[in-house]
This record gives sequence, structure tokens and C-alpha cells, in this order.
Amino acid sequence: MLERYEEALEQWIESVVSHGDDDALFACGYLQGHVAVVLSQLEELGESSFDALENKMTECLALAREELNDDDFALVETAWSQLHTQIASFLAA
Repeated sequence: MLERYEEALEQWIESVVSHGDDDALFACGYLQGHVAVVLSQLEELGESSFDALENKMTECLALAREELNDDDFALVETAWSQLHTQIASFLAA
């Protein structure tokens, strides 16, 4: 299942790189780092459920909320929403 998340992430990144503006590219890069860490943590825990991914990403976004200014956090939050939808669609296919 983790591989499916990685595939969805890669497709989303390709789309953002091809069509996104500077703000989208920033949010994509920032979020990509967090998702990579989360996937690594899930692998170590032997967990691969979508719920576990969502929970870990919620934790990461809470940290991002502290690290980023309001505008940048809004970009990252929007990017996560888009990626979340992409992963959900990818899993449904």
C-alpha cells in the first residue's frame, strides 16, 4: 500500500511541476519532504492504512503550522488537500 501512496505522490508532483506556479511549487516541495518522512515512519511501524497516513500527516501539519507563516501554511494546507484527494482517487481506481 505504501507503494501506492508513493505512486500517487509522484503523479501529483509531476502535475504540480508541469502546471503549478511558484507558490504551488513551494508547497509541493515542502509537503513532499513531510510525506517522505511519514511514509518512512509508517514503513517502520508496519502500518499502511490510509487512516494511519492521514493521522501522521495531521501531526506533520501541526508542526508546519508552527514553522510557517500564515500565508505559507495556507499554501501547504491546500497542497495537502489536493494530494489527499489524489491519493484517495488513486486508491479507488
